Amino acid sequence: MAKPAVVLVGADKGGVGKTTVSRALLDYFVAHNIQTRAFDTEAPKGTLKRFHPNITDVVDITSTSDQMKIFDTLASAEAQITVIDIRAGLLSKTLESLRDIGFLDAAAKTQLTFTVFHVLGPSIASLEEIRDTAAFMEDAQYILVKNFINNTSFFEWDPATYNSYFRKIKDAHEITIPKLNEMACEQVELASVPYVSFVANKGADAQNAAFSFVLRGYVRHWLGNVWAEFDRIKLMDLVDVAQRKSAAKQAS
Repeated sequence: MAKPAVVLVGADKGGVGKTTVSRALLDYFVAHNIQTRAFDTEAPKGTLKRFHPNITDVVDITSTSDQMKIFDTLASAEAQITVIDIRAGLLSKTLESLRDIGFLDAAAKTQLTFTVFHVLGPSIASLEEIRDTAAFMEDAQYILVKNFINNTSFFEWDPATYNSYFRKIKDAHEITIPKLNEMACEQVELASVPYVSFVANKGADAQNAAFSFVLRGYVRHWLGNVWAEFDRIKLMDLVDVAQRKSAAKQAS
C-alpha cells in the first residue's frame, strides 16, 4: 500500500492568503496528474470549495466527526494527496489535535507523509507563530510561505532573529508567492474557477468562456512563477509522489 500524503495550509493570523496557496497547490497537483482531494475548513460556507467544488468538502476541523471524515479515510481514499485549507486562527489548534489523535506519531513512523505550508504575515507575530508551530514539525516537511497578496512589505530579519527562529527548524523550506495583478485577481474571483481554468478560458461548466486575453496572461505568468517555487523546493519529492505512483502501478 502506498503511504497517504497530507498537505496542510494554514496560519494563526487571518488575511494572509491561505486559500490562494491552497488553490495554487490543487492546480499544481492536478496538472501533474496526481489524484487530489481537498477539505475546506471555512465551515459552513467554505471558500476553497467555490473554486474546486468537485474535489473539495467543507468540514469543521474542530469537530471530532469531521476529523474522522478526513483522517479515517486516508488509506482508503482514491486520491493520492489530501490538501487541508485551515481556517484562520486554527493552525496551532489543528496541530495539537493531530498530536492528540496520533497523526504526528504516524508521520514519525513514516506511515504517512505530512507537509505543512505555513503562510506568514508581515508582522513580528508571524515569527512567534513559527516558534509555536515548529514544535510540531519534527516529522513533517515544513514550508514557510511569504505571500505578497496585497503589496505586503515583509520585515527584514536581522541575523540574530534569523538564527533564533529559522535555524532551529529542521529542514525547513521557504517560498515566495508573488503578487497577482489586482484586476486579474479580481476577475478570477468573480469567475469562481481554478487558475488553470481561467488561463484556458474555461468557465465553471468547462465550457468556453470570454475571459480577457490580457488578464489570462497575467494569471498564466503568475501561476508559472508560483509553480516554479514548488519545483524549486522539489515539492513532488517532499510529498513522496514518485513512491505512490510506483506503488499504484504495481497494484494495478
